Amino acid sequence: MMLLPLVASAHDIEVQNADGVTIYYNYINDGTELEVTFRGSSDNYYSNEYQGNVVIPEEVTYMNRTRKVTSIEGRAFYDCKGLTSITIPNSVTSIGDYAFWKCFGLTSIAIGSGVTSIGNGAFDSCYGLTSVTIPNSVTSIGEHAFSNCYGLTSITIGSGVTSIGNYAFIGCSGLKKVIVKDIAAWCGIKFDGSYSNPLDYAKHIYSDEDTEITNLIIPNSVTSIGNYAFDGCSGLTSVTIPNSVTSIGEKAFLGCSGLTSITIPNSVTSIGWSAFSGCSGLTSVTIPNSVTSIGWSAFYGCSGLTSVTIGSGVTSIGGSAFNGADIPTIISLIENPFKITEKTSDSRTFTQNTFNNATLYVPKGTIDKYKATDGWKDFLFIEEGTGGGDTPTTQKCEKPTISYENGKLTFTSETEGAVCQYSITDTDIKAGSGNEVQLGVTYNISVFAAKAGYENSETATATLCWIDQQPKTEGINNGIANVAAQAVLIQSEGGSIKVQGVDEGTQVNVYGINGTQAGSAISQSGAATINTNLQPGSVAIVKIGQKSVKVVIK
Repeated sequence: MMLLPLVASAHDIEVQNADGVTIYYNYINDGTELEVTFRGSSDNYYSNEYQGNVVIPEEVTYMNRTRKVTSIEGRAFYDCKGLTSITIPNSVTSIGDYAFWKCFGLTSIAIGSGVTSIGNGAFDSCYGLTSVTIPNSVTSIGEHAFSNCYGLTSITIGSGVTSIGNYAFIGCSGLKKVIVKDIAAWCGIKFDGSYSNPLDYAKHIYSDEDTEITNLIIPNSVTSIGNYAFDGCSGLTSVTIPNSVTSIGEKAFLGCSGLTSITIPNSVTSIGWSAFSGCSGLTSVTIPNSVTSIGWSAFYGCSGLTSVTIGSGVTSIGGSAFNGADIPTIISLIENPFKITEKTSDSRTFTQNTFNNATLYVPKGTIDKYKATDGWKDFLFIEEGTGGGDTPTTQKCEKPTISYENGKLTFTSETEGAVCQYSITDTDIKAGSGNEVQLGVTYNISVFAAKAGYENSETATATLCWIDQQPKTEGINNGIANVAAQAVLIQSEGGSIKVQGVDEGTQVNVYGINGTQAGSAISQSGAATINTNLQPGSVAIVKIGQKSVKVVIK
């Protein structure tokens, strides 16, 4: 795109788009790229003048030099009340902190597929926004990113998001629908009166044909749920947290009074302060063995609870963690009890009624330990066992199988509903100097199955490579001719090596790292299985015709 250069002022350059809109830029990355910056005085953000429809170009030409636009600076569009729409190109990878803060008139945003991070407060107080789609390229949504956007009624969160910052959607009183990885969820955020609400979304009613979906399914890409992430989502009735999540932040589900079901996976190690406080609809909670800490007031005021199971891995429970709820049954799987806040304290871990009337079930052989430990000894009724049942166990996902055909890897677990989590590394990633590099086109694959409420499966591994062999071809084109390429998948288990994808009658030999032959086989029906005496963890060399591939014995 050829653009008309103008005179620079408190920025490096200013360039007019073909549509007549002038955008201001700073040089970044040693002058090789451009960043959109604010339009106005360097010491007065309130003089920002962007307004109307702004389309940020992918590249800008200035003094006959063309550079890509790769980022939007923090506060670049701060307080641009006249800004009505913004188009962010695919070349941009980051949206800075408070980039569009207080853009009250902004009604439309198009976020390019190259954006990977949305900064803190990026769209805070953009009252005019009604819907937002966050592309799959985005991995992180910053704190307060969309806070106080009370005009929002729906938001689509891409499947690439791995972290949602604290307070990300707090104050979004009009938010009715959250779509996470193409799964719709009802999120009736309760307006707390802290902010003005001229649009009166309390009276906003969906038409009869709209379905109110009450479950929230968080994608497997998310590793942490930030503080206040779903604070006040009183319309939620169930939440499925994937095995990828390791921590649940402070007040993450505070006041979700409609929540009747919560599944905390074995991947979670910490539950933050007041994480589920006020979730009065919950009737039972099981804390998995992976959790080591339960924060202060984590389940405070969960008045509907009738039973709580505390996993064996818990080493600390904060004050008032289960206060505000009279719970008839407490099951503790902790073998070595630690001190909890006693019933005479204002911050007692459980209510006085729970201490005085509930049955505390403890592991066999530990009743004397509990009766000697501060806090636990305040329970008047302590019994060994689990209340008439066996110790709760968590089912484990079935180990997935790996297959390859026609350019596609397939992972399959027999556990219904399990989602396979994979990583693939390319051994040909190289850096160096010289005039020649030998490439082997080899990929190492590892995959495990995960499902909420289940333990992760064992990890399956494989090596995928291509061998030069006629007549098969994957159709790889180097611009001159098709390269003969036959895909081969190599997997090991207990010293046995299976090679799939080789032609009938192909000789496959396996050698130890010292060169000693460990076994051989002739392929039949496209596969060969070689039994070896190699120990797990040792390196084997698999030779298929003239192709040699190193694999680790599992």
